[in-house]
This record gives sequence, structure tokens and C-alpha cells, in this order.
Amino acid sequence: MSLLQAILLGIIQGLTEFIPISSTAHLVLAMRAMHLPLSAEQTTASIAVIQLGTLLAVLIYFARDIWNITRAFIHDHLVILKDGRHDQFNRENEHARLSHEAWLGWLIIIGTVPVVIIGLLFKKQIEGTFTKNLWVIATMMIVVALLLTIAEVVSKKRKRMQDLGVGDALSVGFAQCLALIPGSSRSGSTIMAGLFSGQTRETAARFSFLLSIPAVAASGLLELVEAIHKLPHGSLTNLAVGTVVSGIIGYISIWFLLRYLRTHSTGIFIGYRIIVGAAILLMLFMGRLSGL
Repeated sequence: MSLLQAILLGIIQGLTEFIPISSTAHLVLAMRAMHLPLSAEQTTASIAVIQLGTLLAVLIYFARDIWNITRAFIHDHLVILKDGRHDQFNRENEHARLSHEAWLGWLIIIGTVPVVIIGLLFKKQIEGTFTKNLWVIATMMIVVALLLTIAEVVSKKRKRMQDLGVGDALSVGFAQCLALIPGSSRSGSTIMAGLFSGQTRETAARFSFLLSIPAVAASGLLELVEAIHKLPHGSLTNLAVGTVVSGIIGYISIWFLLRYLRTHSTGIFIGYRIIVGAAILLMLFMGRLSGL
């Protein structure tokens, strides 16, 4: 992987990780177009490492939120332990014992559990050829677009961050598991689930980004360790540059999407997903592209 190729992959990752159009789909297509001599496992490792750049973008953009959540989580639980209150998980009076920020910390933990379990159970499949299959990618591009369309139509779009509960965390958390299937899009799947549970578009996006932190950090750091042994000698340096680029572009993408969703629907992204998915399927049927 040359330096220019790594930079291009970083730009693609930064542009597509947070916008609900599937970063994996675009990265796999870009790697195919560049004719990179990477195996399925090497491709997975490269994508996971580049994702660390967009993880850094989330950490920087939401630094104040993360600090407030962490501080409140520790403080509130220390107070509860000191006071000897052992029923702090009682849903009816959780706000009397836990601040909004501390409760949000629990929602992130609860929402992360499904993807951790599913990710570990299907680790080999995720790293294998299935998740690089263009038939799967194109199909999921369209399927999630249709589900997102339904979510836009039926959602009440009333819930804000302070209104979220365990049900919201679980629905978005399980939707994050859908993102393990290439072409689904982590942000697309989780925003879709957020809309289905009645969240505003901006709330769905914000919670989606916060929920991505543990999962992306775990998978990225795990793959980084394995990438040292899997990737060709000398490619990690260029990949590191691509990771930095993805972080810069990713930060801009977060800022753009949150502002955009305050006054717009996800319609433009739905249309894009359908067009790209249909185009890939057409080229596959015509033999212009190979599924693997």
C-alpha cells in the first residue's frame, strides 16, 4: 500500500464512517479499484486500523460529553455506595439517584454488550471473505436504505438525549450488530434503530456516535495488534498516515451530519445507498465485478 493509496483510503473512511452510507462498502470497492494485493484478513485489519482515526475524531468532538459522562458515572456511584443504596438500577427512580450523564454511561455500556458478544462469536466470519463479498455489500446497502426509509416515515422523532432508556440502548445496540454485515453501515443501522424507537434525528446520530466508541476502540486496537503481523512489511507507516487523515475528515463529517440532521431527513443518503447498491448488483450480474 503506497502513501497515496493510504491517504485516499483515509479520506474515504473519514467521509463515510459517520454518514450512513457504509464505510466498509466504499473501502472494499476502493481497495478493489486500487488492486491492493491484500487477503481478506489483511483487508479487515487495514479497515479496522484506519477506523481508529475516526474513533479519535469522535473522542475529540465529544470530549466534553465523554468527560462529563465519566465524571458523573464515577461520582454518582461512589455517592450511592457511600449512602448504602443498593437499588440504584430501579428504573422508576434512577434519575433521583443517577444524573443524566451517569445514566447515559449505563446506556452506552448496555448498548455495547450485544455487539461485543456477537463480534466475538463470529470473529472468524467477520475477518473472512463473507464480509468482503460484494453481493452481500450491495444487498445490505439497499436493505438498510429501505429500513431507514420506513423508520423515517413511522418515527415520532420526539425523544432527546435526556429521554433515552434501556429499551433505546438495547434497540440501538442490537442494530449495531447489524453493522457487522458489510454494507449495512454502523451509523446507518444505529440511526435507523434510533428513529424506530422515536428519537429525533440528531439524538439518534449523537447516541450512535457515542455508542460507537467502545466497539470501534476494541475492534481497532485488537486488529492493530494483529495487523503488525498480518500486513506487508512497511505498510503500517503509510496506514498510520491514512489513519490520521481519516480522523481529520471524520471530525468534519461529524460536524456536518449533526448540523444537517437538525433540519433535514436522511433521504439523500437513502437515495445514494439505493443507487450505489443497485449499480454494484448490476455490474455483478453483468460480470463487470467479481463478488469476491
